[in-house]
Amino acid sequence: MPPLIPFEEITHLFTEFEHTAFRLETRRGYASDRQGARFQAFMHGITPQPEPGHPWNLNVRAKAEQGATFSRVRIIDEPPTDGQRFLMATAAGNVEAGEDIRVLPRSEAERLELPDFDLWLFDSQILVRMHIDDTDTTIGVEVVEDEAEVLAACRVRDAAWRVAVPTAEVWAQVRSSV
Repeated sequence: MPPLIPFEEITHLFTEFEHTAFRLETRRGYASDRQGARFQAFMHGITPQPEPGHPWNLNVRAKAEQGATFSRVRIIDEPPTDGQRFLMATAAGNVEAGEDIRVLPRSEAERLELPDFDLWLFDSQILVRMHIDDTDTTIGVEVVEDEAEVLAACRVRDAAWRVAVPTAEVWAQVRSSV
C-alpha cells in the first residue's frame, strides 16, 4: 500500500480548486455518519433537516458563486442500506447549497466496472484516493497526480455521471417504500 496521509492534510483542496470537485462514494455506510446524532435520530424516524450554515454547505455555496461546481455519485445497494438511506435523506441540504448529487445502483456500477474505492477528483488534475477500513472509517488518503491514473478517474467520473440519477428522484422512491 502506498504511504497514506491524514485526510486533514488535503482539506485545502476543497477551497482551492478552481472548476470542479467530484466525489465517487462506494461504501454502504460511513462510521462518521453512524456516530453522529443526526444518524441516530434518522434511525428513530426523524427526517434530517438541511444545515445551510454547516461549513461544508457554506463552502459549496461560496465555490458556486465563483463558478466552480461540486458533484458526486453515490453507489447504492438495492435496497439501500441504512447508511445509504441516511445519505440520500441529508442530500437535500447539500443540493440546496449548490452540490449536484446523484445515485447509481451498485449493479450498474459493477457493469461499468467502476472502482470499489471512494475518491475525490479536483479540476480533473488531482485524484485523492480514500482508504477506508472494514469499520467504514477513513484511515488516510493518497494524493495522485500521475496523468494516467487521473485520466482513468476522469473516465470513471464520466461513465458514472452519464447514467446516475438525481438523488431526490431516488430518495422519493425509497422513502415511499419504507
